[in-house]
Amino acid sequence: RGGKEIKVTVSSARLKVSSHSKKRFVIALKYDGENDYRYLVATDLTWRTQDIIQAYTLRWLIEVFFEDWKLYEGWGREAKQLDEEGSSRGLILSLLFDHCLLLHPEQIARIESKLPAYTVGSLQRKSQMDVLLEFITSLLEFPDPGDKLKELGELIKDVFQLMPSGKHMIGRDLGRLEPTASLKYCSAG
Repeated sequence: RGGKEIKVTVSSARLKVSSHSKKRFVIALKYDGENDYRYLVATDLTWRTQDIIQAYTLRWLIEVFFEDWKLYEGWGREAKQLDEEGSSRGLILSLLFDHCLLLHPEQIARIESKLPAYTVGSLQRKSQMDVLLEFITSLLEFPDPGDKLKELGELIKDVFQLMPSGKHMIGRDLGRLEPTASLKYCSAG
């Protein structure tokens, strides 16, 4: 779907799937260079094989979007779990951030040249690297870069302090944990 062309062997059949106890549309895909098949199982038996494969490619684009989003925009497993309103606000801020990156000079050049846009994560890392290189360049312009680095290092320590976590249980008295009666019953049976 708009990317590089790849060769895929496709086979499909409408079969009764025992684990589902129903008839399903099963599609087997084998990509060139891979040994194993991948399987798609559809519940709507009226669709054609080609339709399901095309829908799957769209789904894959969405999966890639969410993977990128989780990796680079604070929605990963270490992010705080938000309620519905917080999730909505977080989504809005993330999308605003994505849209701001559309104004990045290298992104504009790609879009104007009709090339695929860069990922949010790669642009974010590129911007961080640009700032770091600019910092080093400006540091080297001082008469004594070593002293200036020490001075800036102290300022940075004040801004980026390590904070103790309230989630970890180290040093807390947890008492003696005993199995409940139901767990004892399950392990005996």
